[in-house]
Amino acid sequence: MDLEIVELGPDQRPAVVELCGRALDLPEDAAEAPAIVDTLWTRAAAHRPVVAWGAYRQGRLVGTLVGSLAAGDGDARGHVDLIAVAPDQRRQGVGRALVGVAEARLAGLGAVEVLLAGNPPYYAWPGIDVRYTPAVCAASALGYTRDRTAWNMTADLSYDGSPALRATAPAEERLAARGVTVRRAEPADLPALTQFARATFGGAWDAELAGSVGREGAGCHLAERDGEVLGFAAYGSSRPSWFGPMGTAPAAEGSGIGGVLLRRCLRDQRAAGVTAAQIGWVGPVPFYSGSVGARIERVFFLYRRTLAG
Repeated sequence: MDLEIVELGPDQRPAVVELCGRALDLPEDAAEAPAIVDTLWTRAAAHRPVVAWGAYRQGRLVGTLVGSLAAGDGDARGHVDLIAVAPDQRRQGVGRALVGVAEARLAGLGAVEVLLAGNPPYYAWPGIDVRYTPAVCAASALGYTRDRTAWNMTADLSYDGSPALRATAPAEERLAARGVTVRRAEPADLPALTQFARATFGGAWDAELAGSVGREGAGCHLAERDGEVLGFAAYGSSRPSWFGPMGTAPAAEGSGIGGVLLRRCLRDQRAAGVTAAQIGWVGPVPFYSGSVGARIERVFFLYRRTLAG
């Protein structure tokens, strides 16, 4: 049967969400399909070039792809942020056709290579979860090279005695005795938070903080002394069940601030009904393991391919 690839507009968003709910095999991804589509398509489009396509057979949406350009000036990388194919349409050339169209369009926008990897600060996965075996196989078949591995850690919020939910009041009292206040961040705190994040860590955390502070289903906690930010922890910017980013000033490392902020966020997520928080794209594995008993669980392969000149 003939396959038609068309560029999608905002009015097709509900159909894309419905398709992703069926096509994303892992339950935690399918359950958050609305947030994933909103993050990668709607919210990201306000900050970087985003394009979306649908694959149709006999008038039925059977596949979708969302792609974007990296937001940095002079950055010539394109990203495939989301690809989903209806289960009954797999191995019929739908994914290959969508990727081909995306590569051509991204090249036209100036990309010289395409990554199958998260495009921070708006991403739903660091790369391809290794449990999506058909996607891993397709990436190799399409000429993409695996160049990095990333992982998430899972914090268990499903029971009262979880180390992720340990009380923070005693530690907060000790911090208060040293003049450190720990509290929930409000929108008025964003300028100070983003300035602290840029000055201390660089990177692209501004948008993730803006997507967490004061936003429904998300939140952020901070530590400060005499009005100076010493650390922050945020959650829900990309997906309701995902934690991050977080950071502590180098001078405050070892003070216990990070663990307090982390557990305050995890308590919020549990109160919202999250039973397993994903600590996304983790760096310091020992910290999260020791602070909240988190374990490495989701592993992702990141791919790239240079486009023909």
